[in-house]
Amino acid sequence: MTDLALINGRIWTGRPSLPWAEAVAITGDRITAVGSSDEIKDHVPSTGEIIGAGGRLILPGFIDCHTHFLAGGFGLSAIQLRDAASREEFALRIKQKAGQLGPGRWITQGSWDHQRFDPPELPRREWIDAVTPRNPVCVNRLDCHMVLANGLALELAGISRSTASPSGGEIIRDQETGEPTGILKDAAMELVTKIIPEPDMAEKIEAAGQAFRHAAENGVTSVHEMADASSLEVYQEIIANRGALPVRINVYIPITEVGLLSALKLKSPFGGLFLKIGGLKGFSDGSLGSSTACFFEPYSDDPSTSGLFHEQMYPEGIMEKRVREADRAGLQVAIHAIGDRANKTVLDIFEKVMSESGPRDRRWRIEHAQHLRPADVERFGRLDVIASVQPYHQIDDSRWAEKKIGPARAEWAYAFKSLLDSGARLAFGSDWTVAPLDPLAGIYAAVTRRTLDGKKPGGWYPEQKLTVEQAVRGYTVDAAYAEFAENEKGSLAPGMLADLVVVDRDIFRIPAEEIAGAGVVMTMVGGRVVFRRGL
Repeated sequence: MTDLALINGRIWTGRPSLPWAEAVAITGDRITAVGSSDEIKDHVPSTGEIIGAGGRLILPGFIDCHTHFLAGGFGLSAIQLRDAASREEFALRIKQKAGQLGPGRWITQGSWDHQRFDPPELPRREWIDAVTPRNPVCVNRLDCHMVLANGLALELAGISRSTASPSGGEIIRDQETGEPTGILKDAAMELVTKIIPEPDMAEKIEAAGQAFRHAAENGVTSVHEMADASSLEVYQEIIANRGALPVRINVYIPITEVGLLSALKLKSPFGGLFLKIGGLKGFSDGSLGSSTACFFEPYSDDPSTSGLFHEQMYPEGIMEKRVREADRAGLQVAIHAIGDRANKTVLDIFEKVMSESGPRDRRWRIEHAQHLRPADVERFGRLDVIASVQPYHQIDDSRWAEKKIGPARAEWAYAFKSLLDSGARLAFGSDWTVAPLDPLAGIYAAVTRRTLDGKKPGGWYPEQKLTVEQAVRGYTVDAAYAEFAENEKGSLAPGMLADLVVVDRDIFRIPAEEIAGAGVVMTMVGGRVVFRRGL
């Protein structure tokens, strides 16, 4: 018996056999029928509920394929530095946060962006030491590959001018004095982050609740959580107490734990409809903004460096060994790669392991796949490697990317259309909190490629633009495929999970530049409305 029906909508189903419809019928947590409004109304008994969509666009629930979800929940109430545009504003916000927290409390997160400063410059501990004498500070750049620590935090961590930079990381020092400036890159960040007190379970559950609400407001019904076992524990605790989650969560455990998952004989994916272990997440390099993405050639704005391989790549050969063990265990692998050298290195590892053990349905992923050499683009399609990309990064980073790597390499940055043309699948995500948890913003970015500073209204390397349908597929059909869930979600058809989102305007019909103004009016997970506004 049908419990609920949405009628009078414009439904993009994601199914070639019936790409567009008007209404959908739902029983329990599943879709039972899709068709015209008249057809669907006949399915609804007097006890059922009918919701009129008023001609609005209805899409499969958005799947965000790359988040730091629990951290994002904490970030919603943490200090906000992303739009701080000067050293004075930066320092003032940290001073105000110290006053709110009181002495002894750590100030963390922040997501600062030094490219917003005029002129762009990395922050220094001297900016904030005077206003944080009794509060240790460790605030991250928005890409999470660089932090600023104040003098107290450096002291607590035992970092001085004689402390050596670890493999895969760098302690930035003053060129004249040799003293640490407070900037720590990649592996060096752990020297401080490892001494930051761990939140207790109650605080984690509260942060998860904030993340759940934020996801529902943005139409996100599933997330891929790039985390660790401690996050998995939080979601298990919530299920134990409440019976279910309001968002479906696919957790990726660090690839350094491959031995544990292999010993437990887990296959990808493992778990239920609301919580599962998707596979293993690894790192091969850092980020472009932190100059730690690993390239073949030096950075244009700093010829002294070509970036860094991540600490997980050391000792040499260890990543290949871990990928090979994951393959033997039947586990999905997702490896972060930003720079062209990092991407080639990961593709080389994938291709070598695949050739040794033969074909199977691996669905291995490269997370970000941002900067590629033309010869490596076609390898994604040939090897069936999923490009797990974040479109918003392109419209953000392209404000300054060419200054860092020059136009020749920039031409093959965020090459979404070329990747599709190679036969690869694109799985879209946000990388929240690095970028907003807003799929409509991601769709806008992929379709327009307009830089956030407005200087490229026609799009940055516009030949890489996607159509609206290609972009929507990245958050739905192909995102579901990226987690082996295409038979459960990602499209709207009988038998599929009733995860869907109602949008206030038809992004297929409005001018592309207006997509950024679209919003979610209803989100449904498993037939249950988790967010509703104006419908």
